[in-house]
Amino acid sequence: MAKVAAELQYSEEHEWVLREDGNLVSIGISAVATDALGDIVYVDLPEVGSSVTAGETCGEVESTKSVSDLYAPVTGEVTEINPTVIEDPALINSDPYGAGWLFKVAAESEGPLLSAEDYAAKNGGEL
Repeated sequence: MAKVAAELQYSEEHEWVLREDGNLVSIGISAVATDALGDIVYVDLPEVGSSVTAGETCGEVESTKSVSDLYAPVTGEVTEINPTVIEDPALINSDPYGAGWLFKVAAESEGPLLSAEDYAAKNGGEL
């Protein structure tokens, strides 16, 4: 059973959101998603300075099994991307809630998000 980090919120599409200072949020994909995808070999992230809209695609994640769209869980401006996951996408599998974060957004609003408990119950994860 995949781990679900209790301190995070989650989108229906398996992205997680960590609130930082003010309106800044970090975004990644859950261990539930990485387990389903298999070994991640490539990631395409939105550019710094670009706008993302909650619920809309903003990149993709390619694994040995498939290519999956990455959806923005919040609306706002991308302030930073994680260059380490571009160089070593396997980090997303090995540490999805830590070193495998994807990008940060100065959030203006958020889409519908689930609590860790609701996400785990819905997706067979464990807290």
